[in-house]
Amino acid sequence: MEAGGARLRLSGTWTLARLDALLPRAAAARLANGPVAVDAGAVSAMDTAGALLLLRTLRGSGQPFDAHAIDGLREADAALLRLVASRLEPERPAREPHFEFRLMLLRIGQAVWRFLAQGREFLGFVGLTVATLAQVLAGRRRLRWTSTVFHMEQVGLDAVPIVALLTFLVGAVVAFVGATALRDFGAEVFTVELVSISFLREFGVLLTAILLAGRSGSAFTAQIGSMKAREELDAIQALGLDAIELLVIPRLLALLVMLPLLAFIAMLMGIVGGGIVGVLALDITPGMFISRLHEMTDVSHFWVGMSKAPVFAFLIAAVGCLEGFKVEGSAESVGRHTTASVVQSIFLVIVFDAVFAMFFMELDI
Repeated sequence: MEAGGARLRLSGTWTLARLDALLPRAAAARLANGPVAVDAGAVSAMDTAGALLLLRTLRGSGQPFDAHAIDGLREADAALLRLVASRLEPERPAREPHFEFRLMLLRIGQAVWRFLAQGREFLGFVGLTVATLAQVLAGRRRLRWTSTVFHMEQVGLDAVPIVALLTFLVGAVVAFVGATALRDFGAEVFTVELVSISFLREFGVLLTAILLAGRSGSAFTAQIGSMKAREELDAIQALGLDAIELLVIPRLLALLVMLPLLAFIAMLMGIVGGGIVGVLALDITPGMFISRLHEMTDVSHFWVGMSKAPVFAFLIAAVGCLEGFKVEGSAESVGRHTTASVVQSIFLVIVFDAVFAMFFMELDI
């Protein structure tokens, strides 16, 4: 190979076997900036390795492959060279300096846009679910009793032990913390009101909803997502069945029925946990605890907590089923949307709990 400014003369065999001998000569070639005239009449053979070496050498001129004039190359070798050149990625230009603040604003804008798109999609799914539920209650759609009862057992009865144990322990912790803070003021007896009101209004239903969001909401997403990955949803549509009626409504009704019951159990177990701590550590007799609970705790706190349960149940069921329908068909997608279901459900539950708290505070309830 001989290089002379804007001219390049090739000779010999440009194959993988001769690559070690060709590399030093290619590295020593100095081409002027601009199109190069290549004389390849003396090339006897060329394979992919030789074509790659020639293209890399020509890049030293700073011009694209089409700008060079290659003469004398056999038709087969020329076709191979054009094919290799078409498959090579063009050299990436040097990255232009960018402003990190502008990039940050871009990412913030994209996140806000995704949030709004997800909100619109969720509202549309909620509307479709409510319309289907109304048709079921009106008798225009069929209620799948077997599926509903199955999910009631899965969502409710199977969750009783974990809900009862967790709320019992949290009730004991709240009683310990409250007694520690109130001891300095000589008001340990008010631990009864602290435990009862906090569990009746907030902790009972909130802890239950968070547990079911992680336990049942994720299960809804995984079940429906796996059905979509196995193309069972396509089969349901091919049979003329409605996936909302068949898959969403039974799960929604199961949560609407069982979450209030589980929240009631959570309230009782939380108060029992606080009462046991009061009896064992605060010298409060069981009779005194029950009497003070009856006299100082209004029943309105119980109804405030129970009024939140159906809303939380609807949110958990809607988010869990919607994320299941979003699965794209792979196991990785199932895992990603299951995680998103848990995060979104807990986020919405806490947000709506804060809204309820402000609402009841304004009503002085």
